[in-house]
Amino acid sequence: MIEQIRQQVPHEEFDYQTLLYFLRDYARPRDKIRVLLKRAAITRVKKGLYVFGPEYSRGPFSRELLANLIYGPSYVSLDYALGYYGLIPERVETVTSVTCGKNRVFSTPVGRFTYWAIPLRAYSIGVDIIELGDRRSFLMATPEKALADKICRDRGSDIRKAEDFKGYLLEHLRLDPEQLLKLRPKRLRDIAHHWCSRKITLLVHFLQRDKGGSP
Repeated sequence: MIEQIRQQVPHEEFDYQTLLYFLRDYARPRDKIRVLLKRAAITRVKKGLYVFGPEYSRGPFSRELLANLIYGPSYVSLDYALGYYGLIPERVETVTSVTCGKNRVFSTPVGRFTYWAIPLRAYSIGVDIIELGDRRSFLMATPEKALADKICRDRGSDIRKAEDFKGYLLEHLRLDPEQLLKLRPKRLRDIAHHWCSRKITLLVHFLQRDKGGSP
């Protein structure tokens, strides 16, 4: 049974309706799903969302795609996205996302997923579609949006003027200076407008000063 499903399901991540479709010839497909779960042939990430178990997986599943599917609307951002882009040196285990819904945390068999709620006006800008191939993709903040979200999330940071960002970015966050220079102030200005954030505006001033005023 699981071998047939494995042959027909093209991706590592799949939902309940997909399982039911491939088990449609069985009299009690829900009982078959329980058997597959008990044998660890499949793993329930959350209700209605699954990945194949280690014995039947053909490759790694996408944690970023799962983050989009576990709770939405959402996009991957904050620490995880900063690590993904190489802006910070640490490997981030928790997949951090931003949502326009409510703050949520999901501890699953495949990892921890957190969601931070932001205003809709700030949610709708600075998000990219990352293509995985095989008609799969996920939503992730641009490097500029990921950093802006992090700064707005880190409300304990004492930033009052542009110069304060040097210590915050390079010492507190340990951002890579070379990657920092690749950020586009114009994109950050647009994000600051939607966030209505003075901190992000100060970040723009800091980056422009560091780049000699380039856009």
